[in-house]
Amino acid sequence: MIGAIDHWVDGRFEPLRGQPSIDSAAKVITGLGDHGLMWAATTVWRARHSGPERARSVRALTIAGVGSSLVNTGVKLAVGRTRPDSSDLSLSDGVPVRAPSSSSFPSGHTLAAFCAATVMYIPGDRRGNALLFTSATLVGLSRLHLRAHYASDVVGGAAIGAAVGLVGRRLL
Repeated sequence: MIGAIDHWVDGRFEPLRGQPSIDSAAKVITGLGDHGLMWAATTVWRARHSGPERARSVRALTIAGVGSSLVNTGVKLAVGRTRPDSSDLSLSDGVPVRAPSSSSFPSGHTLAAFCAATVMYIPGDRRGNALLFTSATLVGLSRLHLRAHYASDVVGGAAIGAAVGLVGRRLL
């Protein structure tokens, strides 16, 4: 059943693939998700003022980076799922994308994105929190568009990342 849902979701992205603006956006968003670039930039923005908020922002980034990396590596090694076949994928040229080298489940980009968004969440900061979770969602969607993952990898990455983020919040 999961395979059928994964296939159905992939089919919903197919009409969008090959459109230069959408392909480029997906590649840029995925690139920003690489190695926590998006979350480091968020930390710099949130830490722009001195004091406890700066220290909290830096701790949040550290917790999200270490926690998501350790959990992602462990789950990928335990599951070892093969990535989707992208040999027939037709995307426009332009923005380069780093080729994935690890197994498919969970989506590490999505796991890290939701972990960071959850750890960096600040009660009462509706706009900032909306931006965090919208960005995390866009990272997951970009992974689907680029056929780097199955939908179940992305959903699993989001759930695991949010769970790791909730644990990380306790360490702040």
